[in-house]
Amino acid sequence: MKTEFMIALTQLSAEKHLPKEVVLAAIESALVSAYRKDAFAAGQDVSAKINSNTGEVKVYVRKIVAEEFTDPIHEISLADAQKLDRNAQIGDTVSIESTPPNAGRIAAQTARQVILQRLHEAEHHAIFEEFTGKEDETVTGMVQRITPDQIHVDLGKAEAILPSSEQVHNERYRIGQRLKVYVLEVTKTSRGPQIIVSRSHRNLLRRLFELEIPEIYGGTIDIKSIAREAGHRSKVAVAARQEGIDPVGCCVGLRGIRIQNIVNELHGEKIDVIEWSDNPAVFIANALSPAQVSSVELNQTGNTAIVAAPDKQLSLAIGKEGQNARLAAKLTGWRIDIKSTSALEAEKASLDREAVAEEEEPVAEFAAAEELLGLVPVSEAAATGEPEPVGEEKIAEVAAASTDFELVLASEVSSPAKSAETRQIRFAEDILSPKTDKAKRRSSKKDTKKDAKKDTDLPKGKSRPKKTRSRPASYSEEDGLEE
Repeated sequence: MKTEFMIALTQLSAEKHLPKEVVLAAIESALVSAYRKDAFAAGQDVSAKINSNTGEVKVYVRKIVAEEFTDPIHEISLADAQKLDRNAQIGDTVSIESTPPNAGRIAAQTARQVILQRLHEAEHHAIFEEFTGKEDETVTGMVQRITPDQIHVDLGKAEAILPSSEQVHNERYRIGQRLKVYVLEVTKTSRGPQIIVSRSHRNLLRRLFELEIPEIYGGTIDIKSIAREAGHRSKVAVAARQEGIDPVGCCVGLRGIRIQNIVNELHGEKIDVIEWSDNPAVFIANALSPAQVSSVELNQTGNTAIVAAPDKQLSLAIGKEGQNARLAAKLTGWRIDIKSTSALEAEKASLDREAVAEEEEPVAEFAAAEELLGLVPVSEAAATGEPEPVGEEKIAEVAAASTDFELVLASEVSSPAKSAETRQIRFAEDILSPKTDKAKRRSSKKDTKKDAKKDTDLPKGKSRPKKTRSRPASYSEEDGLEE
């Protein structure tokens, strides 16, 4: 019977993937709970021990050696303690064997329940410890159950959850399908450890590279950064730690066999392997591959890069719906602005023209004003002392051509008092001697009186005939000139 008990215990530990000592400790704890309720008083310190070779069970009660024996449940006299152990002293703890002759039905049922509970707890703890060490790693599982919110993946010892947020939306899963998943998080719950896995995380791509490429696993080649849009396209920047090694060639493999295994595992996702560089401009140019760029200008303050691409390569550099440029920005950490070479040249040419125009505009304006008015610079006028007179007709011509120039007359420059002030010429009337309002009103009244007097001299019903200019007799139509 004892041999059968040990055989069953060994088989149980193998099925639950638990060490034999853990199973024995769980059974001992269950027996203590069962015997305490059935054969011992409440509060007694009871322990059980199972012989790992024979399977024999012994139950012990621990008591304290006391000089004055007052509590028989927790204490024992010195004389009785020395019968069990000659070296016992006051204050020591002595274990007294008190194995019940037979366990009752209730004790047996209690022991069975407690054993199962302890085994579940030990199994959950072992699973938690195992998968806690596998966080940020990849494991292989099988799709066990599919629900609208999540997919349950069987990992052998445990069951993992693949949430919808961590799934690749263009992948189709089926029951029994084997998948490589990335362990995101392992937590303890009342129902056991909860394992969250992912298929869309970028580190899944890193772990797959480590599995397929020995140089990366050994540390000869280092993965600097990864940008991934799960299910569509990914970019991986690699660098060699030893001279003479081609990092891109090692990752691609002979005829692309290494990278093809990773693509097949990710169900056809496109992967670009790019060589990393210390120079940000070179790294950005490499990140935009397969497109070829003409130049890269960096703005360190705004962390922005302006990339010039040939007109034929512009659409390839941007990618479908901006995917290539977006992945390159994620990979490098720079904001990338892609423009065609012709557009950049046109912008530079327009900026140069605007700059030249801004420099020449004030000089041209003042030169034109001096030419129209016949003015001279202040320094020349002051030196000569003989300013050129300005006529009213020329002033009117200048006023009609431009009303926004602030000009200095040569006559004003010659006078020290007037040279300090400038006049702004806007109309010809500003130069001519203005009439006062009273003089204007008197002249207008005189003109109206003269017209009224001429009309009163005519008879009623008649009006003054209009004056016509007659041609002179000497007018010739052939030459059109007056003789």
